[in-house]
Amino acid sequence: MRGMDSTLLWDGWEPIVHSVVMVVCGFLALVLMLRVSGPRTMAKMTPLDFIVAVSIGSAFGRTLTATSVPLAQTVLVLALLVGLQWLFAAARARSSRVRTLLDHPPVLLYYQGQMQHRALRRHKLLEEDVHTAARQSGKGSLAGVAAVILQQDGSLGAIGDADFGDASSLLPYTGRPDTRHTDT
Repeated sequence: MRGMDSTLLWDGWEPIVHSVVMVVCGFLALVLMLRVSGPRTMAKMTPLDFIVAVSIGSAFGRTLTATSVPLAQTVLVLALLVGLQWLFAAARARSSRVRTLLDHPPVLLYYQGQMQHRALRRHKLLEEDVHTAARQSGKGSLAGVAAVILQQDGSLGAIGDADFGDASSLLPYTGRPDTRHTDT
């Protein structure tokens, strides 16, 4: 076997200093950008937020060890990604069309004693997942649960009968009026 390339183990101080500068300055720049952009950037993740988070992590991780990427380019890429997330969030807040394009609406999985089997199949969930959501909300059975929803962030939320109220946050997703709580 011929001699191993010594740069595999040591390539001098320059790459070490470059990595230290990139990690410290990049990290500080990212913390500052996320602080300035507000809590929305770090909220429970929508699909858009997830894409931005993965992109930021990938871009930052790549630049930490790439000696050919200057600090200014790293900060610019991070700022652009945070800026795009902020821009899309602002557009989403102002336009129902953008909201429809970017967000998946909540999905009703269980409603008023009925499993929504089509929704469960479509989202690759099981009845056991609905029961798990009920247990996680402190219910021992579905008897005290009015609805279980697949939230926009992928979590399951259970709404108990006592908390159902007028169901105004739920009825847009049922496709039908609430007949259980009408005064006739």
